Amino acid sequence: MKRILSGYYPNLILYPVMYCILLLSAGCTKQDNFLNTKPNETLAVPATLDDLQKLLNNEDVFNRNDPALGTISSDEYYVTSDVWATLGTPQERNGYTWSKGIYDVSLPNIGDWNAPYLQVYYANTVLNALPGILISSSQQMQFNHIKGSALFFRAIAFYNLVQTFALPYDSATASNTLGIPLKLTADLNEKAARANEKDCYNQVITDLKTSLTLLQEKSNYLTQPNQTTANALLARVYLAMADYNNALTYANACLSLNNQLVDYNTLIPDDYTISNNYLAEDIFHSILNSYGILLTNYESVTDSTLYNSYNENDLRKTCFFVLSGGLPYFRGSYDPKTYTYSGIATDEIYLTRAECNARLGHVTLAMNDLNTLLMTRWKTGTFVPYQAANADDALQQILTERKKELLFRGTRWADLRRLNKDSKFAMTLTRIINGVTYTLPPNDPRYAMPIPDNEISLSGITQNIR
Repeated sequence: MKRILSGYYPNLILYPVMYCILLLSAGCTKQDNFLNTKPNETLAVPATLDDLQKLLNNEDVFNRNDPALGTISSDEYYVTSDVWATLGTPQERNGYTWSKGIYDVSLPNIGDWNAPYLQVYYANTVLNALPGILISSSQQMQFNHIKGSALFFRAIAFYNLVQTFALPYDSATASNTLGIPLKLTADLNEKAARANEKDCYNQVITDLKTSLTLLQEKSNYLTQPNQTTANALLARVYLAMADYNNALTYANACLSLNNQLVDYNTLIPDDYTISNNYLAEDIFHSILNSYGILLTNYESVTDSTLYNSYNENDLRKTCFFVLSGGLPYFRGSYDPKTYTYSGIATDEIYLTRAECNARLGHVTLAMNDLNTLLMTRWKTGTFVPYQAANADDALQQILTERKKELLFRGTRWADLRRLNKDSKFAMTLTRIINGVTYTLPPNDPRYAMPIPDNEISLSGITQNIR
């Protein structure tokens, strides 16, 4: 998607309606007619619940631009030196080699920063407008769901930003570690400093817990939140914080509402995607920012050790990959249009629940979830349930399968960040380009991406140390 504007919205000098219209000029749908028919800022104030719902229905804003710099920097693939030299953006080339600086300062539009803050702006616009809209008693449920949806979208935007532009969470240091600017109003003139990480995660959790009291149990579209997705995101957030009791609680709550898994024996992948249809286990659909290095284009080669770790009866080996020239290329995206899926699906939540149970010493429960998942991934009649000698053995098996199952799902960077805190799972990543070896040690400052240079200039917020 074409990038229109730079900066997170406290620094925008354009009127809100112009901001929306310029963005929508990149790709409007009929759900956006409300915005496109407002001729000036005065008339751009949403006046009805339907107006607000139309803002939240904008998939170009909320579902198509999740930050991808972490996935570019992760260990799931490699590119050759020749391919690396042809990558289309500095973020791809420099992010791949974990360079200190990764942007071209002459290019102000950094989607990994801009897009989530646009989501925050839309969400805050809705939240700010709701108190001024008179409703009847029959509209209360719609009012609640709109408010819950806006809180969910703001929460996931903040979470994605803090996973990209702040250091991994550590409860011992979170109060003193810089997070991201938390914008909680739609006031374009209000500047926001960087909050600490503790406040950032608390805001995400507060938004999500409030949304749970407001959202409906089901939504009409996979791109819209509901109680299942809010529980799932809470499980993801608490896992990133190493709060396994709470992650377990919300994983249980999610799976009590939706525990569907797809039998991979029923799938017929094509050359570029795992299925031409949306999968039943997909509970919130979104895709990563469309960097060429991550698209299914037979340029990014899957790590051979990872590919060879799949058993021949494991259908993920054939569903996830296509061989070209003897090399494995990933084609297992849950997005039927072949973009890189970054949403939330029940398989992730099964793995989260399994990991939490293993860490809490509930070995049987942990292995039951792992085996429930894997049984749907292997050829019918070939799967023999895994067994674990103890909790540590169970945890190791679950983390191994987590990497194999959630490949190219936008979760690996967050997993690397949190697992590096434990010496048993810490990894040094390595790349080789043009004969030069690049490394990323565990807990390196480069696990936080630099904030875009124009944002530092406009707002004066502190830059990350790299």
